[in-house]
Amino acid sequence: MLSYTEENYLKALLMLSFKNEDRPEAGTNEMAAYLGVKPATATDMLKKLKEKDLVNYQKYGKILLTELGRKKGMSILRKHRLWETFLYAKLDFSWDEVHEVAEQLEHIQSEKLVNKLEEFLEFPDFDPHGDPIPKANGDFPIINRVLLSEIIADENCHVVAVKDTSTIFLQYLEKLNITIGTKIKVLEVIDFDGSLNLQIENEEPRSVSMKFAESLFVKR
Repeated sequence: MLSYTEENYLKALLMLSFKNEDRPEAGTNEMAAYLGVKPATATDMLKKLKEKDLVNYQKYGKILLTELGRKKGMSILRKHRLWETFLYAKLDFSWDEVHEVAEQLEHIQSEKLVNKLEEFLEFPDFDPHGDPIPKANGDFPIINRVLLSEIIADENCHVVAVKDTSTIFLQYLEKLNITIGTKIKVLEVIDFDGSLNLQIENEEPRSVSMKFAESLFVKR
């Protein structure tokens, strides 16, 4: 059985592999920064994971999950996103609260419980932030989305996921009455700085920054 820390490292490596689509490996410093630990601490853990055949790793080289490591990481991610969905849909947690609690619940080992949880939730494809939930076999639902920053003037779209899941951004979205499914029309794209003027549902037009537009996934 893996320790909580080992599972956290595997999930972090998996998330970095998603982030770096063109290069599914990560560097030690990159992973240490992602986890908020010192590179030396990360190196010690990588040695342990390598001994368990969970990562391919050479000193000062890139880190790559083995097939077993990716399978374990995917299982942890599946549990995390299912628990987020449960907390949000059934216990009325807000979408900026679910991540921290799911970080604790994702380490539960019972596969029966996880499968029953998925069944109870009626086999959801996406979590409250719009991220795909891996199936038991590791498959992902098909994702069709672009960043809001890619939408041009006079185009309509609706929100399907949040790229930035930080508490401060999620709370800002709530202030704007934006959630998954919210309809948005881009009224204007400002050439000077890439900011956008939007109409959110039927509310008054509002201006948002390029940073905002690059933090939200939408579907045309």
